[in-house]
Amino acid sequence: MNRRAFLSAASAAALATPALGYTVPVHLRPTRIAVRDAYAPGTVVVIPQTHFLYWMEEGGTAMRYGVGVGRAGLEFQGVADVARKAEWPSWTPTPDMIARNPERYAQYAGGVPGGPDNPLGSRALYLYQDGVDTYYRIHGTTSPRSIGRSVSNGCIRMVNAHIEDLYERVPIGTPVHVL
Repeated sequence: MNRRAFLSAASAAALATPALGYTVPVHLRPTRIAVRDAYAPGTVVVIPQTHFLYWMEEGGTAMRYGVGVGRAGLEFQGVADVARKAEWPSWTPTPDMIARNPERYAQYAGGVPGGPDNPLGSRALYLYQDGVDTYYRIHGTTSPRSIGRSVSNGCIRMVNAHIEDLYERVPIGTPVHVL
């Protein structure tokens, strides 16, 4: 076993640990897979219909992560770039979120500081198009049971340990394709 294979196996084992008393199903855990070379290495590809995000690697492989995505009508689709990254980000619901569900979101209109109870979880990748914030994020979650489902207000959510792994791989400027 070479060093890269050992580190990959160790990372996968660490990422499979239970979060908040919930064990992520095996098929939604990070897995290195073979892929066609349709996207350049260093690209993020999200396929909402299958609830997977792919970090494209050299040599025809990708790291695949299970994700939660936006409910019908709220999902992001298109190409964006990671223009900002944050550890333990703060969160403020968008005006549209408050208008759609004021009972749930109006109380947070002033924002929620970063920390373990914040809906964005431990890390966030901010998606921009042509230098403009889309208000869509790839971020952690306090609700790991939402992974593999279409339940969010449009963002792409990941188990905190999984977004922490992706966060370390993804530099500013990374292209993100949401199909």
